[in-house]
Amino acid sequence: MARVYESVSSQILRSIARDIAWLLVPAICLVAVMAGLGYLVTEVLPSTPIGKWDAEVPRRLVEHRQQAGVSESKLITSLSETPTIVALTALAAVGFRWTFGRWRESLVVIYAVVGETSIFMATTLLIDRPRPNVPKLDAAPPTSSFPSGHTAAAVCFYGAIAAIIIWHSRHRWLTVVAVVVCAAVPLTIAGSRVYRGMHYPTDVLAGGLLGGIWLTVVIFYVRTHDAGGSRDAAVDADSRLVIR
Repeated sequence: MARVYESVSSQILRSIARDIAWLLVPAICLVAVMAGLGYLVTEVLPSTPIGKWDAEVPRRLVEHRQQAGVSESKLITSLSETPTIVALTALAAVGFRWTFGRWRESLVVIYAVVGETSIFMATTLLIDRPRPNVPKLDAAPPTSSFPSGHTAAAVCFYGAIAAIIIWHSRHRWLTVVAVVVCAAVPLTIAGSRVYRGMHYPTDVLAGGLLGGIWLTVVIFYVRTHDAGGSRDAAVDADSRLVIR
């Protein structure tokens, strides 16, 4: 029994290593794209009308901010803070593994969040953009202002949840609710990050782009490969796993 368990565990680890090796190439390409956009935002656009608008928005929002107490924007931004995303990712991974009896759905969430974090961190090492020169309502992390990690993480996590619901559900109303809610959360988080003085508009736009592209890559890979070593048929053809 122990040998069987070790064999299964070894197979899963080899499969995950294969998944990582495949995803590494698009991840590196996305880092290059984000670095190029970062150069454009920090070196080319500042003197243009777009750059001036980008710098002006955080200053204008200061006039309309709620300075004291727990504001709605604080609650919104907390939905994609690192501890929140880590906890939600772990819960989603365990929940999907228990619900569907395989790793495919769990790996969509894990690969999306972990990959996004890695790409974000690599980009901030290449692009050093100071945060807006306005009073901030949150403690500023040491990372670059470009891109917005909160926005990218929100797109990847909540987008992955929506994708899995759409993947399995036969109810149109459930699909619509999932899309609306999981699209609204990243959008409101992006707005709150600018509102709270933590990012420029171009930072959150870049974060949304990063999250959207990476999530698409992950979903494509998991849907077209035996991610995690699973040998199940495609999910949309597996009637046992469809939410009725």
